[in-house]
Amino acid sequence: MSVSSVMERYSAGAREREEALCCPVDYDTELLKILPAEIIERDYGCGDPSRYVKKGDTVLDLGSGGGKICYMAAQLVGEKGRVIGVDMTDDMLALARKYEREMAEKTGVEVKFHKGQIQDLALSLEATEQYLAEHPVNSAGDLLALKAWQETERRERPMIADNSVDLIVSNCVLNLVGEADRTQLISEIHRVLKPGGRVAISDIVSDEHVPEHLKQDETLWSGCISGAFQELDFLQAFAENGFRAVGYDKWDAEPWQVVEGIEFRSVTITAVKADPTECLDRGHAVIYRGPFSSVWDDEGHVYRRGERMAVCERSYRLITEGPYKEDFIGIAPAELWAPREWCAPVGATRPVSETKGARHAGNEEVSTSGGCC
Repeated sequence: MSVSSVMERYSAGAREREEALCCPVDYDTELLKILPAEIIERDYGCGDPSRYVKKGDTVLDLGSGGGKICYMAAQLVGEKGRVIGVDMTDDMLALARKYEREMAEKTGVEVKFHKGQIQDLALSLEATEQYLAEHPVNSAGDLLALKAWQETERRERPMIADNSVDLIVSNCVLNLVGEADRTQLISEIHRVLKPGGRVAISDIVSDEHVPEHLKQDETLWSGCISGAFQELDFLQAFAENGFRAVGYDKWDAEPWQVVEGIEFRSVTITAVKADPTECLDRGHAVIYRGPFSSVWDDEGHVYRRGERMAVCERSYRLITEGPYKEDFIGIAPAELWAPREWCAPVGATRPVSETKGARHAGNEEVSTSGGCC
């Protein structure tokens, strides 16, 4: 696989629609109404990560292409939100930027598009091109100077800053990144997300590992096939790199394509960046609703059905405010305990005597009337 083959194919796709790059997706038609037909026609995706956008979010779209998901997100973030797109293909960037002013007037949000590689979100390729125009590389010394300049740029003037993004979305792009760069790709996603920041990535996965001869087929690779993550590996790549609540939110029942008996299907993975704050015990507990007899989280804690399990304050926030909230009842003490450094041992319960008078919250508003009727 070569980067140039990917760029060539998507440059062509920006100029004229290529049906082979499309996977059927049901987008929110209300959000499509104000988009230019040219952007809708030359979009290539396999899911709709825009539905995970919340008001006030700073959203980053990896491999933003012609800007479709960015301009959909701009309608959802509100005046306090921001939307950023990153793509490496000039023709795609030109298509997206062609409508920047028009879409800003329609949405009230100015989308910012950067030229860069999604596995290196700290380095602007436009800044690199400007540097090369002024400092051509004609010798080994010039090359070393370029590398030193790039490191300074990443450190002092990163294209996307550390801990600056609420939600990262992507639509059928991660599979185009070379396997040697995927560890850095996940690391960069983690770096730019705020603690508690979310991931919603639509992509293609394979049920089996793709053999080497298919990976060497540039048409299959640039067509979002042979670069697909294996379905378990995709989850583990995030779970092993500082993400929690990693899971498949969308899973197509039918494969998009089958090549040599390998099924390739569209999925959407969601995850949350772990909060690095210390574990403090302040008297919180949670009850797992069921239906399973028990479940485990990514930090090794077990939650037995119906029992008041002791949790630290940080875990309580993740469980009751994040993606687990519909599965748990939160029990917050009427008065927070004096904090003590503590991470709940596996299987630790909170005695009922310690939770008398506590505030109970499920996935509905907590009643303050004192009665059931």
